[in-house]
Amino acid sequence: MVSTANLVAFTLAALLLVVLPGPSVLFVVGRALAIGRLGALLSVVGNAVGMFVQVLAIALGLGVILEQSIVLFTIVKFAGAAFLVYLGVQAIRHRNRAASTGGSDAPRSRWRSLAEGAGVGVTNPKSVVFFIAVLPQFVDPTAGGVPLQMIELGAVFALLAMVFDSVWAIGAGFARDWLGRSPKRLSRLGATGGVAMIGLGVGMAATGTKT
Repeated sequence: MVSTANLVAFTLAALLLVVLPGPSVLFVVGRALAIGRLGALLSVVGNAVGMFVQVLAIALGLGVILEQSIVLFTIVKFAGAAFLVYLGVQAIRHRNRAASTGGSDAPRSRWRSLAEGAGVGVTNPKSVVFFIAVLPQFVDPTAGGVPLQMIELGAVFALLAMVFDSVWAIGAGFARDWLGRSPKRLSRLGATGGVAMIGLGVGMAATGTKT
């Protein structure tokens, strides 16, 4: 178990990262504009699950491999960037269909939103870098169970991210409902969300290179 002092210190550090708007917020807002509030909230949950999968992998030793292999890290980075661009293109392509249905999600697309959010979370290179660099700083090797301590800290981070990203999803979803009362305007909002995700994907590919 993580000591109370380390847990509090990590929670404060994670809060600073989560609260400040960043790529995760842009992704959530883009999803809310493109597919609506429910789809964005499901994406938030999926994104948190994906990040926790990263934590599990790092705790089990994958972090060392990623840290030492620039090729593998680059593959993860570009996979995540390409997936974001794909989601953005899909949002633009299907903007008129979403507008005609009022942006409501069918049962199948709800699972799809969850899975897509998880895909973004598990291939996010920025969170990989954060977990590799930061998690070990709050682990006490003398207490034993180092992987379990890392998993515990990762769970705290994923929970905080899910809570605060949900606030952005709800806010952007209400803005979409208010601004998108006409199908034409809703279509434009969907396209805007798609462009935001494409921009995020391109930015992810162009930055964050491992050194």
